Amino acid sequence: MPGVVRLAAELDISPATVQVALRQLEDEGLLAARGRGRSRTINQPREVRRTLRVGILLYEPPLDEAPQTSQVLFQIRHDLEAAGNEVFFSTKSQSQLNFDVRRIISHVRDHRADAWIVTAGSRGLLEWFAGQAIPCIALYGRTDGLALARTGPDKMAAYLATTRRLLELGHRRIVLISSRSRRIPVPGNVEQAFLDELANHGIATSNYHLPDWEETPKGFFDLLETLFRHTPPTALIIEQTPRVIAAVQFLAQRGIQVPGRVSLVCTDYDIALDWCQTSIAHMRWDNDLIIRRIVRWVAALKKGRADHKTINYPVKFIPGSSVGPAPGAALGPKTGGGTPSL
Repeated sequence: MPGVVRLAAELDISPATVQVALRQLEDEGLLAARGRGRSRTINQPREVRRTLRVGILLYEPPLDEAPQTSQVLFQIRHDLEAAGNEVFFSTKSQSQLNFDVRRIISHVRDHRADAWIVTAGSRGLLEWFAGQAIPCIALYGRTDGLALARTGPDKMAAYLATTRRLLELGHRRIVLISSRSRRIPVPGNVEQAFLDELANHGIATSNYHLPDWEETPKGFFDLLETLFRHTPPTALIIEQTPRVIAAVQFLAQRGIQVPGRVSLVCTDYDIALDWCQTSIAHMRWDNDLIIRRIVRWVAALKKGRADHKTINYPVKFIPGSSVGPAPGAALGPKTGGGTPSL
């Protein structure tokens, strides 16, 4: 480190002021004194502890989030706070702001944060974050081609394994019930892979297979009512465990047996599934890896090393007794056939 006289001349301030500043930097551990008449040394940045204020932009209010997602978010908050950061949840979720990107942006701007964790953000919202100076990491969400860090499960292989297994069992009327951010403005990668796999087996896909619906409990039941009114699906792939449990109730009330008349797959996992007498086929991954990735991302920010890497983690399809042959189907891959409309 330059000496007091040189610094005072370069900065055009008094030597006394420089001396006070240098002593303060010593107290903070940034500089180390080497004795009278010798220049100070600069400590490595890794020795500096800094507090970051990290905001978590929620998809749903905390009590409405899927249990697995809620557990992950609270663990992320706990681990970041344990590392000396200040962490807060957004006072309004994306759903409470009607997924209106302009309203969400305005809400984000009302909160002071050094970094953001965005949960299941829409493509439009993540495009906005990618253009901002403030660091952001997407927890789930569609970041293809964006200069934005992202982490979450890589469900591609599990979706393909699920779809192919259902096709092998003779299913043709397979419906994927997915969240709005996964459908709009265009299907996400795994949703498109699902549609492509159906098309590869001669099924002309439509909005029947990836329906649009109002993302509320009423909207979900209205969708199921519509699906089972005329051309009932023989297989349902449903995102989020609470929706699967709601679907089980809907089917039971109408005497629709699982898997006799309809097979059921959950794209997530929650301990609640272990309590079902009919084991629910699902997808599973290690959430601890995702949590550690976000904690490491924030730790790197504290050292001035932001990254835009996408680091996803493998997902497995776990078969269950909720999946069986399609009613009356001869097993094996098929081609051709008409497409119902929703």
